[in-house]
Amino acid sequence: MHIMEGFLPARHCIGWGAASAPFIGYGLYTVKKRIEEKPEQRMLLGVATAFTFVLSALKMPSVTGSCSHPTGTGLGAILFGPAAMAPIGLVVLLFQALLLAHGGLTTLGANVFSMAIVGPFAAALIFKVSRAVRLPFGVCIFLSAALGDLLTYVTTSVQLALAFPDPAGGFTASFLKFAGVFAITQVPLAISEGLLTVVIFNALKRFNPAELQDMKVVSAQEVQA
Repeated sequence: MHIMEGFLPARHCIGWGAASAPFIGYGLYTVKKRIEEKPEQRMLLGVATAFTFVLSALKMPSVTGSCSHPTGTGLGAILFGPAAMAPIGLVVLLFQALLLAHGGLTTLGANVFSMAIVGPFAAALIFKVSRAVRLPFGVCIFLSAALGDLLTYVTTSVQLALAFPDPAGGFTASFLKFAGVFAITQVPLAISEGLLTVVIFNALKRFNPAELQDMKVVSAQEVQA
């Protein structure tokens, strides 16, 4: 993640693009509806988009044909719901492919699926579950952002293993190889992203408590605490 231009076979590019399209369409609908109902949330939507763009542009070499970096999608997934991150991720990945040669156009669907669909949905689910079991707010944010980041890379490992199965061990052996190499750089990056996301949410909780409460991210008791 991002998988580089021309690295995946054409049928995989088409398949991942087709799998991502419904999420992007529904995400556009949810974003449009949210902004129409709550126009004051435009600023936070811009913050979430910029956060994703900046963090996911900080790349370091990893698996051949790919790289490691934070994803930044956990913030937006918690604030606006995971569906909203699909079109946001599409825009971010498109601009990075065109302006930074980071990722690619042919692999856009695969990159959107891992970073802007699986990661945000995982982050949102983890946040919901951790809130349900009454973990501290900061712990909920950390787990959501960090594990959402890691599951993005698990998905990328699946994508690469499907495209390039090991001649001897097949998909499983290939997946373990890709995931193992990713883990070296991605585990510390995920921890760092989780901590940074906690810092951002603490700032939002301090300066935008009413909006967070309106978005049902924090309770009235937590705002007053």
